[in-house]
Amino acid sequence: MKLLKLVPDDTNIKFLKWRVPFFVVSILLIAASWALVMTKGLNYGVDFAGGLEVRATFEQSEQAPVAQLRSEIAELGYGEPVVQRFGEDNQVSIRVRLTDEVSSDKEAAQAAAAAVIADLQANHPDIRIDGNDNVSGKVSGEFRTDATLALIYAMLAVALYIWIRFEWQFGVGALFALFHDVSLTLGLFSLFQIEFSLQIIAAILAIIGYSLNDTIVVYDRIRENLKKYRKMELPELLDLSVNETLARTVMTSLTLLVALLPLLFFGPASLFGLTVGITWGLFVGTYSSIYMASPLLVWMGVNSDSFIPEESIADKQEKKLRGEV
Repeated sequence: MKLLKLVPDDTNIKFLKWRVPFFVVSILLIAASWALVMTKGLNYGVDFAGGLEVRATFEQSEQAPVAQLRSEIAELGYGEPVVQRFGEDNQVSIRVRLTDEVSSDKEAAQAAAAAVIADLQANHPDIRIDGNDNVSGKVSGEFRTDATLALIYAMLAVALYIWIRFEWQFGVGALFALFHDVSLTLGLFSLFQIEFSLQIIAAILAIIGYSLNDTIVVYDRIRENLKKYRKMELPELLDLSVNETLARTVMTSLTLLVALLPLLFFGPASLFGLTVGITWGLFVGTYSSIYMASPLLVWMGVNSDSFIPEESIADKQEKKLRGEV
């Protein structure tokens, strides 16, 4: 029985031919992503923003009355609430900012939650309360700081490992590819205002792991080919290495995609942001391994001598004594 091959053995795609325009587009996308984050911001969940969050479903309505809910909750005196559809059109997430004094006092926080829920049930008899959470502003600030540090430390640790495992140019290339992936993911969440919670930090860490895995496979093949084809031009050698690992990349990506798509379209609303983040990261991580991590090696001077250890003075003197020099 003949095995199914998604990528033929003689595949020879000239990826590096378009490295400059793709790299320019990637730089522009990174800049646009950070511009969105700085201007539009991220839609922080209650664990990052702090305060009270109530999730509810209107069982006898096709759509939740978002504008009406916003005005009704605002009259309770807790400030301007954030009311958004959450999952289906008749499901909403209502977030209310509470002072640190109220959030840190368990009884006061429960009283605030009870007041919001009572108001909702009084004005909307068909409403079903699906759950509520409370996080103080101090704790949410610590969450944001710890999450940011976790992402930075993860990327630096990856770059350091690749630096030691290969050469410093490979470490820089991998770090830039990871920065690209994280930036575009943040830009996506800012553009569509998808709720950004601790789950999304887990998704970004998963993206870092997947992108790193793909990058290391490509880098390892590049290193092998640098030793094997000493006179081949580097762009041609990079194309050869990417094509040789393409079958593995396609199979890994498709396998993960098969698991993600059912979750994306049919999974629970609570996992939507996590699934979107990992699905998006699957594509940008594969892209960055080819058009971010690899072209940088050309511009940073990697050549066929990069993995040949330099001779020490003692080695040179010994060769001279043997008449080999």
